[in-house]
Amino acid sequence: MKTTTGEAVASTQDSSPVDKKYLAKVVFSSFIGNTLEYYDYFVYGTAAAIAFPTVFFAHQSPFVATLSSFATFAVGFIARPLGGVIFGQRGDKKGRKSTLIMTLLVMGLGTFLIGCIPSVATIGIAAPIALIVLRLIQGFAVGGEWGGSMIIVLESAPTKHRGFWAAWPNTGGFSSQIIITLIFAWVYTLPKDQMISWGWRIPFWFSAVVMLVGLWMRRSLEESPVYTKAKAELEKQSRNRALTAENFDATVADQKKANAEKAAAPAAPAQQEHGLLYKVFVEDWRNLLRIIGLRFAESVPYFLLCTFALSYAPGHLGIPKDQLNWAILIMSVLAFPAHGLFAALSDRIGRKPVYLIGTIIVFIMAFPFFMALQTKSFIVITLAYIVMLNLGHNAINAVQPSFFAELFPADRRYSGAAAGREIASILSGGLTPFIATALAGADGSRWYLVAIYTMIAAVITAIALWLTPETYHNNLNSLTRDAK
Repeated sequence: MKTTTGEAVASTQDSSPVDKKYLAKVVFSSFIGNTLEYYDYFVYGTAAAIAFPTVFFAHQSPFVATLSSFATFAVGFIARPLGGVIFGQRGDKKGRKSTLIMTLLVMGLGTFLIGCIPSVATIGIAAPIALIVLRLIQGFAVGGEWGGSMIIVLESAPTKHRGFWAAWPNTGGFSSQIIITLIFAWVYTLPKDQMISWGWRIPFWFSAVVMLVGLWMRRSLEESPVYTKAKAELEKQSRNRALTAENFDATVADQKKANAEKAAAPAAPAQQEHGLLYKVFVEDWRNLLRIIGLRFAESVPYFLLCTFALSYAPGHLGIPKDQLNWAILIMSVLAFPAHGLFAALSDRIGRKPVYLIGTIIVFIMAFPFFMALQTKSFIVITLAYIVMLNLGHNAINAVQPSFFAELFPADRRYSGAAAGREIASILSGGLTPFIATALAGADGSRWYLVAIYTMIAAVITAIALWLTPETYHNNLNSLTRDAK
């Protein structure tokens, strides 16, 4: 493998003793923090499917109200790239720890306030406007969360097992899904008028507790060894450039006709140092495009099964919401061993083969999943959820933290991984429930178009995977790009 400067790259990062106690602490803290962060974010998707059409869009037809509700769900994804860029830059410059505390504070506040918004019947159009604003705040916060929580673990783990350890915080989405599923299992027991008036608000108010627990967990985190080393190396390079410039100026001052020579000469012989945004979006644009493509086979099936299906199956097939709720709960529990197995496998055979396995399963299961829904059998539907998500989605999701982060050098890892992933989230994730609802139609009869849409997403990911280099031997300490 070659760098952009043509120099060989070491097959592994520089080895140093791993503090197992610290590793356990940072993994657990990142897992808890990510669980709580995604609890706040995903609880919106469930509420958007069961309550928001009535609470905030009651003046529209049921079909248009559902579309509008899922449109506000998508709005949160628009702000995620901005959060990824801003928090990513801060994380690369100021550190991972303080940045992760900030993302949790912003998310917790935005989520709690959503639960306080009066209905459209009470304050009119101000209700959906407030919902959109707070959803943007949620998206902004979560955009910076994923990159930081995964990378701080990746940079603290032993080289040969970093994919395994980095995968565990990424199960936070499933642990949060378990919490959400259990809470809404209680919400579903309420009479419909109580569920619509105040029941759906309880999970949002619970985010205040969520935020406090997360802050308590993250207050004792330390910066990763890789980040600390990279920061010191960059500061050393900066001092060397400054000394070089001073020596050059002193030499020029001693020469004859100094004024004329200085007017014609550059200020310093050192190459101009570009900022983080330039490095990420100009020097590493290929990796950004790769990540965008790689996300389709992961995001589309997840939001299809965990958000769109909660509206589609009860509304058009008469499947009880609590039945889907339990299928999602079972799938979420099985996600933990699935992530561990797939991540460990990626440390042995590489990220790409495991990623490809998941992509193929998603492609194959597109039509069978909708056929399973039409059986209305809880066992068949649950098996479809397990195959599509635990064997398909989880194989991809388990590899993403290490795969995406390993594409970038240490000095821009947070910025690059976060920006790429969150730009992709708009197309591959946030729009999925909206697109799927529109494709299925008002009567839900065009489900086959949604299945084709899922297959296209898998094909896009397969192409991106083919164009992406293997990364599991990359040196995390490198300050140069490992692959073109």
